Amino acid sequence: MNGTGDEELEFTSDAWTPDGSAVDRAAFNDDGLLPAVIQQWDTGEVLMLGWMDREAMRRTLTEGRVTFWSRSRQEYWRKGDTSGHAQFVKAAALDCDADTLLVKVEQVGVACHTGTRTCFDGDPLPVVVASPAGSTDPDAPHGGAR
Repeated sequence: MNGTGDEELEFTSDAWTPDGSAVDRAAFNDDGLLPAVIQQWDTGEVLMLGWMDREAMRRTLTEGRVTFWSRSRQEYWRKGDTSGHAQFVKAAALDCDADTLLVKVEQVGVACHTGTRTCFDGDPLPVVVASPAGSTDPDAPHGGAR
């Protein structure tokens, strides 16, 4: 553990060389897949989550269109090829553990197969809204600190 309480992860030095490709640095799970969070590049809106294997990630990073691995169909699919609701890559980044990919895109049309703008529009969950101690939240009951 380091001073911040975060677990220190061991990486092989080969995986983190500056010359290594992003696909080589990515930490795919036991099924050879990596979750990919898809985000609208200019608004920050989270559109969807899909899965990529090494080839889908390579295609996404080198072709400018988002490609996923379909776990149910066991095949590649490029977002928008049949629906017209394409995702054009603007930027990409691995998270700090290299086990999740963030792809910033320009979304054409809707992102969700249900026809909604994002895959997170349809099922909002009730939550307890929290704030850091001492902060004020105008939406809190009585408009004060919590």
